[in-house]
Amino acid sequence: MKIIKEITEDKPYLVLYKPSGLPSAPLSPDDKNNVFSKAAELYPCLLDVKGKKEIEHGLIHRLDTETSGLLIIAANQEYYEKLLQLQKEGKIIKTYTALCNVYLENAEKLGSFPPCENRFRPEEKFYCQQSFFRPYGDGRKEVRPVTEASSKIIQKKVGKSVIYQTNIECQAIENNQIKVKARISNGFRHQVRCHLAWMGLPVAGDKLYNYKNKEEDMKFFATQIELSGDIWYI
Repeated sequence: MKIIKEITEDKPYLVLYKPSGLPSAPLSPDDKNNVFSKAAELYPCLLDVKGKKEIEHGLIHRLDTETSGLLIIAANQEYYEKLLQLQKEGKIIKTYTALCNVYLENAEKLGSFPPCENRFRPEEKFYCQQSFFRPYGDGRKEVRPVTEASSKIIQKKVGKSVIYQTNIECQAIENNQIKVKARISNGFRHQVRCHLAWMGLPVAGDKLYNYKNKEEDMKFFATQIELSGDIWYI
């Protein structure tokens, strides 16, 4: 873990770098091996913030355990509420960088994806993926996009009546993989990974959304956060 932005009087929040393999929040009340608990050891005031989930305190968002990158933690209750409102208004922009395989058949192989209007095409650089989402699979560990092309039964299973948008830029080819940048302002669990898998660009190393993954580690990183005119990046 690394501190990217310290708590200040006018901006009472932390920006932290979370390494891969370390959870964002405690997995149980006595769990201390996570980013939030380690940050709270340095800044005990973080424990005074009451979050949507008691165990998460002022965490504004989470990253999957295998994903490395930037996290925001509010340092007092007033600023926590302010950050939540900014997030709701789409004013906290998160950018992810990934190395992706080109498997145009990926969504069909995984199953239960609706048709994709913006499937990857080598001549195109920019994409905008939009959908609702629903939990999917054993233990609801995965998610699937939901669109108007989905069945009426599936449309009733959406987690929230919110359309989630991922703006994607295909940048370069590295070692037979495509480097991608994806920006979101509102997020659903696994949103970026699932949208990339849907369009035929599953993240290399993604054990959930890459149907023939050949990598040991997932090549997916939370690399930038834009917040109230400030830009934090790694």
